[in-house]
Amino acid sequence: MPHTPRAPQSITADSPHPAVSPLLTQSWLDLAFLHWAADPADVAPLLPAGTVPDTLHGVTYVGLVAFRMHRVGWFSLPGIPYLGTFPETNVRLYSVDAHGRRGVVFRSLDASRLIPVAFARTVFRLPYLWSRMAIRRDGDTLTYTSTRRWPGPRGAHSRISLRIGERVEEPSELEHFLTARWGMHNTFFGRQVYLPNTHPRWPLHRAGLIECDENLVTAAGLPEPAGEPVSVLYSPGVPVRFGRPARPGGIPTP
Repeated sequence: MPHTPRAPQSITADSPHPAVSPLLTQSWLDLAFLHWAADPADVAPLLPAGTVPDTLHGVTYVGLVAFRMHRVGWFSLPGIPYLGTFPETNVRLYSVDAHGRRGVVFRSLDASRLIPVAFARTVFRLPYLWSRMAIRRDGDTLTYTSTRRWPGPRGAHSRISLRIGERVEEPSELEHFLTARWGMHNTFFGRQVYLPNTHPRWPLHRAGLIECDENLVTAAGLPEPAGEPVSVLYSPGVPVRFGRPARPGGIPTP
């Protein structure tokens, strides 16, 4: 007999599972969060089985998130300085499963280190892609660039430039919805999995978008974003721990 889906868990600024035993550790640094509103009907076919678009007041979102991955490590071992440190830019969607667990679904993750890309694609079945990437800072201005190498499509690229603004002392409901995500949904060998994560509360700043030239969103199978992003945020970053796959139904992530 099928289970009745549970109501989505509350959106919380702090992790609901802070004592998670680490499977993976890493830090996310110098993050740019760009988000566009999206029709849930466009997003639903791109989500893993067992999940539906997570919405806020009937609207879901597409995120383009650029940052520096820093020192990925296993369990409680020290993170790897070279292979575990690289720029990354991902296209992500917002999901909720029948257990009420809110999460993200990655449609693409561009990264500049080939070995981690190959490992994540093979072991975790995540859509990592090898790209030529750079992050440059000039005062309060950051520029993130990415040009895809493998496996394509060739020509997929992004160039994001923003100026860091004032600290967000009281994030809005939407800002919490977009950033306080405590797990990842994925399909692993044909099964739905959920990978929980935990980290300190996000330090967020408003940001002014100087430039956004990208086609990663359409390369990920989504309609071209309409107009300017509805939300542009910056964060200096947080240390992160990913737990073991949640049961029932899952594997843990960002």
